Amino acid sequence: MRFNPFTPEATRLVLVLVGLPARGKTFIGRKLGRYLKWLGFSARVFNIGDYRRTRLGTHHRHDFFDPTNVEGNRLRNELAALALDDLMKWMAAGGQVGIYDATNTTHQRRQQLHERCTEAGLDVVFIESVCEDPTIIEANIRETKLTSPDYEGNDPDEAARDFRARIDHYTRAYEPLNEDDFSYIKLIDVGRVIVMHSIHGYVPGKLVNFLMNLHLIRRPIWLTRHGESQFNVQGRIGGDSNLTTQGKAYAAALAHFVREHAIRPPIVWTSTLKRTIETAKPLQVPSLTWRALDEIDAGTCDALTYGEIAEKYPEEYNARRKDKLNYRYPRGESYTDVILRLEPVILELEREREPVLVIGHQAVLRMLYAYFMDRRPEDVVNMEIPIHTVIELTPGPYAFEERRYCLDIGADSSTWGSAMED
Repeated sequence: MRFNPFTPEATRLVLVLVGLPARGKTFIGRKLGRYLKWLGFSARVFNIGDYRRTRLGTHHRHDFFDPTNVEGNRLRNELAALALDDLMKWMAAGGQVGIYDATNTTHQRRQQLHERCTEAGLDVVFIESVCEDPTIIEANIRETKLTSPDYEGNDPDEAARDFRARIDHYTRAYEPLNEDDFSYIKLIDVGRVIVMHSIHGYVPGKLVNFLMNLHLIRRPIWLTRHGESQFNVQGRIGGDSNLTTQGKAYAAALAHFVREHAIRPPIVWTSTLKRTIETAKPLQVPSLTWRALDEIDAGTCDALTYGEIAEKYPEEYNARRKDKLNYRYPRGESYTDVILRLEPVILELEREREPVLVIGHQAVLRMLYAYFMDRRPEDVVNMEIPIHTVIELTPGPYAFEERRYCLDIGADSSTWGSAMED
């Protein structure tokens, strides 16, 4: 695990999801897992539906979930126990945050979970998703459940009827979460209202803040590096140089791309550095500058080439090659530092309901990309973010969809696609 001052080794937390089907539990669980892993926690989701499909196959009709179905109940209880056993073993082996994704709709089931976890010395927070809005429920059925392996190859209308019957079975047995001796967070209508009870500690507090910003609205997030800069051409890192002629041509091409692809004007965010601000100028829309989006601070190595760093600071050069994620430039930053300062940006990106265009720098965009695409930061520190390219990320039911656009600016540039920044 990478060093992170905000992920103490003592963190031993189980998040137990609660709620009827089609209320967004799996969406919430995966979002939480991705966020925590990006911050450096050892986090993992244990989804009961995945256990059922792996061990019993798919295409179980609604009567399998009927509470009067003795055999169905036995099998589902066995799978729930197996998933919990796996979670407990994983926590005992060093896991920090286990996410138990199941309906957990009865007081008895939740009490058993709570006792099992607390006896093992684990903290427990229940997260209940409550929704009675038929529009949201129907949209969730159509957009997520009918595309799952459970209904692959089925007629959509018949599949929707079957899933509604499954919901009815769970509704008959559902007991809302109101246990006074539990710590819990209750989300009503996808975060329209949030109720908290007995929430203490650093991690649960962060999760409340994160959950307050979630929504289900689809909108693109566009990530792009600034146009080619003078330092790009010279192979120098950092600095605050202006755009080249090619970089200005990309700025114009980017403005054309946005006009062609945006249904409505996007929110535009840049760093405080000239090369991103200049890239945003042809868009002719207000933009917000974020210091948090500035390129990684190279400290005493700022404005040098990698060859010059190897010559002047060979020990630093080699240390960075050995552990790029945690290496901190003298009087500068590490990638881990960048992640910490990007957290408010992530929360705002999750909260924003309009299309967003982020014009940034390679190191910063790598870490944003790692979050949205559920990649470990250490796996993307060397990933190329090509210059003069737009990365479009669109939220799907459980993951983001990626599409890339390499914009034609009418001439070749020797630095396109090169990693001239950190």
